[in-house]
Amino acid sequence: MAADILNTIVATKYQEVVAAKQRVPMLALRALAEQALPVRPFAPAIVSRVQQGKHAVIAEVKKASPSKGLLRDPFEPAAIASSYAAHGATCLSVLTDVQYFQGCEQYLQQARAACALPVIRKDFMVDEYQVLEARAMGADAILLIAACLDDARMVAFESLAMELGLSVLVEVHDEHEMERALQLRTPLVGVNNRNLRTFEVDVGLSERLRDLCPADRVIVAESGISSSTEVVRLRGRGVHAFLVGEAFMRAPSPGQALEALFPQE
Repeated sequence: MAADILNTIVATKYQEVVAAKQRVPMLALRALAEQALPVRPFAPAIVSRVQQGKHAVIAEVKKASPSKGLLRDPFEPAAIASSYAAHGATCLSVLTDVQYFQGCEQYLQQARAACALPVIRKDFMVDEYQVLEARAMGADAILLIAACLDDARMVAFESLAMELGLSVLVEVHDEHEMERALQLRTPLVGVNNRNLRTFEVDVGLSERLRDLCPADRVIVAESGISSSTEVVRLRGRGVHAFLVGEAFMRAPSPGQALEALFPQE
């Protein structure tokens, strides 16, 4: 694995977008996006839970990762999604990256069709084309990773997403990225406790960056959440939204693992 996996993935994404545009031109993709199923309210679902003083869990459907390899085999997105929905998930996150996470757009479609939960497309966005792709494949939200984008592209991608009715989760890894993320309109700010350059995990990062976030934004703690002790600690610091995947993917029943970590309120 490259020392800086994020740069490697981003370079691959640029190549993938070039190839995708040759297969389906931008105008044709926009037409597909406009014909997609109605959007489910992703950000409002999370904000509503947090405003009620409850936890909001974005449960991840993830087959593999660059750092841990294959996480679940057999991998059945529809069954996983149904299990999550039955055990208290607020939203779903589905990996669509093929090369590094063994995901695909069909996994997102299968998961979304199996339940009524809103779904975010988890991928590495580097071009507006991918925002249209997300809408066309049926996603309800997109992830924007501040480490992958300059300010102008973050703003442009968010504007396009909102024009299409999509919610946005902007992801940060440090104080500077938090400042940049707060220029966006989305209420959802994800703090990835896993350094995407080294894959080291520090759950305390969500606590530290929470103090920099204004009251009108919702912090989503991402990565490394695996114990009720961590959940209680984070909630005590005002972090009530969580994105968790790996801990659930390794469990016999992902939904039961979710409810064990986040008892239904």
